[in-house]
Amino acid sequence: MESCPSIRNILLLDSEGKRVAVKYYSDDWPTNSTKEAFEKAVFTKTQKTNARTEAEIAMFENNIVVYKFVQDLHFFVTGGEDENELILSTVLQGFFDSVGLLLRGNVDKKEALENLDLILLCLDEIVDGGIVLETDANVIAGKVASHSMDAGAPLSEQTISQALATAREHLTRSLLK
Repeated sequence: MESCPSIRNILLLDSEGKRVAVKYYSDDWPTNSTKEAFEKAVFTKTQKTNARTEAEIAMFENNIVVYKFVQDLHFFVTGGEDENELILSTVLQGFFDSVGLLLRGNVDKKEALENLDLILLCLDEIVDGGIVLETDANVIAGKVASHSMDAGAPLSEQTISQALATAREHLTRSLLK
């Protein structure tokens, strides 16, 4: 029986293994403490690798983890042990490239935290409920930019109130699921 490819989580951690943005699509980690333990364990296992030029793949706790690092950010996509690594890698590359586009090439923790609303919207455009929706970075960045701007204003000119409205809308949507 074939099924649709499924993502268990997407993680964006800093260079110390702390959360920047994470999204879980599976009940494999029911509590926040189990999620944080998984993040710490994945970070510890992968931190000594050099995944800066190409994505790396690791098997971890019956999950396939595909990851890539840039500056002080660590990008991870996790799927089940039976998932296709190429699909997981394509999701990772789509997330990685769309974040790069949205942050205008300045991909680091400070910029990511200042534009966290865009990164969270980016995650929502890529995967919904574990199902892959989009992997093309230009399409993802375009949709995120259109959600978060008024009348085509550049990303850098968004006001705090616009950012808060976007975050409030995102929170409301996630609570109503």
